[in-house]
Amino acid sequence: QVQLVESGGGLVQPGGSLRLSCAVSESILSINVMGWYRQAPGKQRELVATITSGGSTNYNDSVKGRFTISRNNARNTVYLQMNSLKPEDTAVYYCNAQKYDIRWREIRGYWGQGTQVTVSS
Repeated sequence: QVQLVESGGGLVQPGGSLRLSCAVSESILSINVMGWYRQAPGKQRELVATITSGGSTNYNDSVKGRFTISRNNARNTVYLQMNSLKPEDTAVYYCNAQKYDIRWREIRGYWGQGTQVTVSS
């Protein structure tokens, strides 16, 4: 139902910046929670940041002060601005949407295909 397409990943040097984008197939105002997750090789997927339909944000402690999640409602796009990148930020970053499905009467989750972020000198 909800389609998500991430973009903006790439190779950056430590201390550098990168902005990821997540294009959503419908109004993000209809999505309860949008979020970014990441998964490094050999590790579990972890939450990076979330933003609710009301605009409230939440961050993983490891990225607080460095990453910022934001949105452009007119463009149906969610962003993740990443500054002061560290090698440990290297991972595949996934966009996630949590939306109440009136048919199934439950919150359903949707995932994008992911975009690779590599922080290395």
